[in-house]
Amino acid sequence: MTSSQADVSDLESTAVPFFPIPRAPGCPLDPAPELAALQERAPLVRVRLWDGSTPWLVTRHAEQCALLSDRRVSADWMQSGYPFHSQFLQDHHEEGQFLTAMEGPEHLRLRRMIARPFTPRIVEQLRPTVQQVVDDHIDALLAGPKPADFVAAFALPIPSMVICHVLGVPYEDHDFFHRAIRTVTSSDVPDDVVSKSGGELYRYLAQLIGRKLDDPDDDLLSQLATERLATGQLNRHELVMLVLFLLVSGHETTASMIALGTLALLLHPDQIAVLKDADGPEVAAAVDELLRYLTTVQPGRRRVAVEDIEIAGQLIRAGEGLILPEEIGNRDESVFPGAGVLDLRRDAGRHLAFGFGVHKCTGQPLARLELQVVFAALFRRIPTLALAVDLGDLPFMDDGLGYGVKEMPVSW
Repeated sequence: MTSSQADVSDLESTAVPFFPIPRAPGCPLDPAPELAALQERAPLVRVRLWDGSTPWLVTRHAEQCALLSDRRVSADWMQSGYPFHSQFLQDHHEEGQFLTAMEGPEHLRLRRMIARPFTPRIVEQLRPTVQQVVDDHIDALLAGPKPADFVAAFALPIPSMVICHVLGVPYEDHDFFHRAIRTVTSSDVPDDVVSKSGGELYRYLAQLIGRKLDDPDDDLLSQLATERLATGQLNRHELVMLVLFLLVSGHETTASMIALGTLALLLHPDQIAVLKDADGPEVAAAVDELLRYLTTVQPGRRRVAVEDIEIAGQLIRAGEGLILPEEIGNRDESVFPGAGVLDLRRDAGRHLAFGFGVHKCTGQPLARLELQVVFAALFRRIPTLALAVDLGDLPFMDDGLGYGVKEMPVSW
């Protein structure tokens, strides 16, 4: 009997427990070895979640791209069978949807409202601003004590300042929303604490929107408030959820990538040499390779089939969940030979760090710009940058939606 003819109950009975799968000791930048083993086993494998459900884990690049661009696959977490990563999210998902969990006309409507400030042409105009932010933080790092926590002194504040500038959020409030975002995306925080932090963040943004309506400025939040909210194209709840999505996606993931990317380069000094000699296009290509090699989102992209789909010899039935982890799609040897090796000269343009299809990250031009400026400047200005502790002593965030380094003492 072929896999497509196999009895579903047999497949479910052999499902592999999934998420969180701890990374191998001593290999904090690599996917869990169990994921690589599943990729070698088959392009689609049943896995078992916290609630006993058994969605499909899509292990390979080609199938991930095919399904992420298939109209029969939905990101809408209101759909029956959606594979939630936690009890809390399942219990509270009806309170509001992020842009990444919408489909069809509603997704397109909201996406178009925020698209213009994130077009490559508009984002490129921010390069001098981002360069100044990066240079200022390098100056502060060099002038400060040694060792320094690279995460707190550099990786976190840079994307915070940039997304605050774009949105029009007062930067002096960044400590508050950083703590709140970290709380609501962590899997080991009690539900009542998550709810409390989520409520505080929601109220803060609602009040800020009110201030923007009364006293607009030249920023995205003022634009959305005056052109979309005031005209009835958005209600206040929709706008709060949209801004919250932009804050989370524009802050946490980029900060994690700056820290993880710097760590990866410190562990591969031959690649630092490549970066120091790189020009603009070469720096952009190097950033793509870092995005391919590293992963800042842990539980995989979540989807649900809304119609039956046959792919890779397997039948996915309507109502069955899908999990598509980019960290193994980006390590697929059939697409990226020698995928376990960091090679900044590689053509890594097909990576899945920003997703694929209609839900590909709207803010990717801004994230790319920030990473290009950071990695072009950091090792040229601080060529002796080095870890101040052993790799095994670094604490990693592996308990929530995001993956990254909590603290990274460095010296020079």
